[in-house]
Amino acid sequence: MSKSQRLFELVTLLSGRRTAVTAKTLSEVLEVSERTIYRDMDALVASGVAVEGEAGVGYRLRPGSHLPPLMFSASEATAMMLGLAMVRAVVDPDLGGAATMAERRIKAVLPDEVKRVLEALPYHLPVTRRSQAAADLHGVVRRAVTEFIKLEIEYGDVNGVASTRVIYPLGIIGWGDRWTVLGWCELRDAYRNFRLDRIADARLTDDHFETGPEMSYAHYMETELARYESDENLRRFVTKPQL
Repeated sequence: MSKSQRLFELVTLLSGRRTAVTAKTLSEVLEVSERTIYRDMDALVASGVAVEGEAGVGYRLRPGSHLPPLMFSASEATAMMLGLAMVRAVVDPDLGGAATMAERRIKAVLPDEVKRVLEALPYHLPVTRRSQAAADLHGVVRRAVTEFIKLEIEYGDVNGVASTRVIYPLGIIGWGDRWTVLGWCELRDAYRNFRLDRIADARLTDDHFETGPEMSYAHYMETELARYESDENLRRFVTKPQL
């Protein structure tokens, strides 16, 4: 992180708080030394930023000097914070880090009355060891989808039968409490949804694929899923997250 980025993050962190924060805490968040924080605070003061510091207490922005507040209601802000917490808990670490950064920037420009509501937010979504393994899998699959890389997976179906599949991953879909990766399966030569919690291993291959008019996420939504939704007899025998 460059010095200019670090200075911006310091202002964001201070703006997002109603109380002082110590140099030690700031150094841990930004992964720099406390001495670096001291120098950065001097640079902010020299540039006209209204930073106040007190030994043993910490730093804060002078009251009334924060950034203009965003016009979000308490309910809107709660919804955003919950969404960002879900990203940290269930998707890959890179997006989780981006969610943390976004949360800091949003809090930095919220009015104090909304911040007080968020401090009492009743929802908690801890990142456990189990969910971290799932998050790592999300990362592999997300890269495969965005970079059009064929994915080799070790998969166990609903009956516990294991198989190795090569798929062209087209999207990650949430079905309520389940995540699946929609892919074109080379073995079945057709669309399949593979539940992420049944994927024992996923490996990026050296091969790429191309989407087209008859093989893409949009095509699946327009044809396969639309046919499923409109056919009552089909719904009796087929579940959306297949296999």
